[in-house]
Amino acid sequence: MANTNCRMAGSLSNIYLTDDDDDDRFLICEAIKAIGISVHIIEAVNGCDLLGKIGHDHAPKADLILLDMNMPRMNGLEAAQAIRTNKVYENVPLVMITTSNDKHLALNAAESGIDLFRTKPVSFEGYINLARELTERFRL
Repeated sequence: MANTNCRMAGSLSNIYLTDDDDDDRFLICEAIKAIGISVHIIEAVNGCDLLGKIGHDHAPKADLILLDMNMPRMNGLEAAQAIRTNKVYENVPLVMITTSNDKHLALNAAESGIDLFRTKPVSFEGYINLARELTERFRL
């Protein structure tokens, strides 16, 4: 999976974007570009792929990690639990973006170390609003 550079004016933040759906990864990146923030997006297709990327010796420092819930091999909750046991990443903000709006899942996500739980938007405008929220909340 290729890394995506969404470069605008200002400093460059690193976001790890983990989702098995190519279209969802594309929409999130496009929304971030549309609001004009400077960011380097490192894409992963599941939790195992993400852990391999952040565990690499020369991995870019993560400013934010976005996780889909339902992915093959390792889902978002499992990835969050693994990330929170790593001293390097224990304080990096984790955001779960999922198609589910199940309150029980949101509670499990919080218990697993997820800082923000959001349902995937159904429109591009929704992705733009999500990108704005992430920018403001996590100061990207």
